[in-house]
Amino acid sequence: MAHARLRCSASASRTGQSRANHPRRPRRGPGRVSLYVDSSALLKRYIDEPGSAAAVEWLESDSDLITGRHTLVEVRRNLARLLRAPELARVKRAFGADLGSFGIVELDAATCELAATIAETSRVRSLDALHLGAAHRVGGSAIGFLTFDLLQAQAARALGFSVVGA
Repeated sequence: MAHARLRCSASASRTGQSRANHPRRPRRGPGRVSLYVDSSALLKRYIDEPGSAAAVEWLESDSDLITGRHTLVEVRRNLARLLRAPELARVKRAFGADLGSFGIVELDAATCELAATIAETSRVRSLDALHLGAAHRVGGSAIGFLTFDLLQAQAARALGFSVVGA
């Protein structure tokens, strides 16, 4: 894909501004839940593709968002692959600001060992296994798991997660 369309909100479409220029609203209220966000879901905030509207709705829900440290690498790699300057620079800044509001799970030895076990017992790719291991370490089945990767969603359900997105 040579160029990707930036995801725009209705107001941004009228003004010509990307949705990436608008920060996520702050989370409030006692009803917050934790939601682990996979890179496939987070990327949809910045790239207009199938499932983007649903992903944005979940990302703007009243949830405490969590992701793994490696999400930085995955999302930026895909942004660089899909976008060109000047959109790339603008979206990278927005992504960095958004990521700052997430709880970040560091990939320590225990998380990597758990991810290796998940990878051995399922058919998920290595980075997807890291997401599943990170989510399991911070809350297990007590947290939601947002992904648009069907194979990863299947593995997440097998681990007891409540999966949204896929």
